[in-house]
Amino acid sequence: MTIVVDSSAVVAALVDDGPDGTWARGGLRGNTLTAPAHLHVEVSNVLRRAVLSRRLGRDAAALAHRDLVQLPVTPFPFEPLGDRVWELHPTVTAYDAAFVALAEELGAPLWTLDRRLADAPGPRCAFRTPDH
Repeated sequence: MTIVVDSSAVVAALVDDGPDGTWARGGLRGNTLTAPAHLHVEVSNVLRRAVLSRRLGRDAAALAHRDLVQLPVTPFPFEPLGDRVWELHPTVTAYDAAFVALAEELGAPLWTLDRRLADAPGPRCAFRTPDH
């Protein structure tokens, strides 16, 4: 099955040893992954911030970053999603809206740990969260 994965799900899959990470890794295994092209940069920045704030060790982050680079995600360009991203601007950030727009375009579920996004008004895609 094709799924859209957002940054929160990928970060959890890479570095979370708890139930959220287990859930995220389960979604990444056995599915065809796609995401807006900015996914890798967004996840890389989250890892950077985690190191700088000392929530994640440098070595663990380096391993996670290596795994990120090797993650088999098909990137999708912004341009075909741009109009829908803008339509969602009153309730969803542009970054998150790109994931939503892609999921809507593909008719694929959006895997996220962002419960606020999953509950936001406006998106018409199916969400998969650890509690849904």
